[in-house]
Amino acid sequence: MHGIENFTGFIVAAIILNLTPGVDTIYILTRSIAQGSRAGLVSVAGIMTGCVVHVLCAAFGLSLILSTSATAFTLVKWAGAFYLIFLGLKTLVNKKNAFETANTQFKPSDLIKIYRQGVITNVLNPKVALFFLSFLPQFINPQAVHGPLPFLILGTTFLATGSLWCLVLTSTASIMTNTLRNNPRIGLILQKISGIVFIGFGLKLAFDTEG
Repeated sequence: MHGIENFTGFIVAAIILNLTPGVDTIYILTRSIAQGSRAGLVSVAGIMTGCVVHVLCAAFGLSLILSTSATAFTLVKWAGAFYLIFLGLKTLVNKKNAFETANTQFKPSDLIKIYRQGVITNVLNPKVALFFLSFLPQFINPQAVHGPLPFLILGTTFLATGSLWCLVLTSTASIMTNTLRNNPRIGLILQKISGIVFIGFGLKLAFDTEG
């Protein structure tokens, strides 16, 4: 089908990879638990928008720059690391209980901010770009390539499975919010843990010498 091989195997691999915790998972869970399902859904939209950017880059060969240029890879890597550390520090210094805003009526600007942060968090992670660049070709027959079409089909499939999993995360996290909202101490602890995790991911991204 358009040069794609073992499409069923790709779907299975995509599901397994989506279940593996990462920066995107932490971001979605943090927003959903702290601010409710609406903020969680907006964060999912932001993360998925970032993934669309990576899929398009992989499909049209732009991600190749990251795999061949050490300078480009380093610049994007440090930009992504800096942003994650910034989010972590911002979360740590916030003195509000993580659940205080769970029932907040968000302004459009607040939701736009959550969406924008999700997009930036994903787009500025060069490992995501390199993942799509290295993972998608494994299921494409180089002798039967139809331009960017097979990459777009596989990328869209990956986004579909990822979106479903993220929606499950958001729903589960929202239930946790309703259960734990009356315990401000737990909310404060979870907020600090989230900040530390973001900083940890940022440091790992900055100092990871692989690939």
